Amino acid sequence: HRDLPSFPTRRSSDLALDALVEEIRACGACELPHAPRPVVWVHPQARILIAGQAPGRRVHESGVPWDDPSGDRLRAWLEMDRAAFYDKSKIAVAAMGFCYPGTVNGADLPPRRECAPLWRPKLLPMLKNVRLTLLVGAYAQRYHLGAAVKATLGETVRAWRSYPPDVMPLPHPSWRNSAWLKRNPWFEQELLPELRARVSSALR
Repeated sequence: HRDLPSFPTRRSSDLALDALVEEIRACGACELPHAPRPVVWVHPQARILIAGQAPGRRVHESGVPWDDPSGDRLRAWLEMDRAAFYDKSKIAVAAMGFCYPGTVNGADLPPRRECAPLWRPKLLPMLKNVRLTLLVGAYAQRYHLGAAVKATLGETVRAWRSYPPDVMPLPHPSWRNSAWLKRNPWFEQELLPELRARVSSALR
């Protein structure tokens, strides 16, 4: 009689998250100008959740979140290379809209309104190990901060010290926001060092 090898069994909560991700990826709730391709990047052990707006065209094509110049700038803000950023056991990515919404006059449309209320109440409670949520852009800030959000994105980001330490509002790292960053040097001087410290703490 030889002992059979033992394999670690996955917890039912992990299997439930897998099932939900498959359900999201099969979603057809919206009428889009193209075939839906929901992009959701999660793991039950993830310590940081990045909540952005919605995938852009390049992310829609690759299926990999933040796989574009905006992602390059976001990783620079975090001082994180691609290997660390795409380690699902550390970083989860769940935007306010999982599908690329399309464009109008060269600008991305807002995330579809159907997406967040349909999926986030199911998904977020399953990410039980998240210690820090990065709210990238106004849509994520309005959803997660509710009445505490300020009149403009700039005011919300400037008020980062007034929010709980497990959330951090950020502007979108799009290169279109370069002028805003130049007008607001406090972002790089004051917020980014704190952001990096909180990221490091969350991953320890």
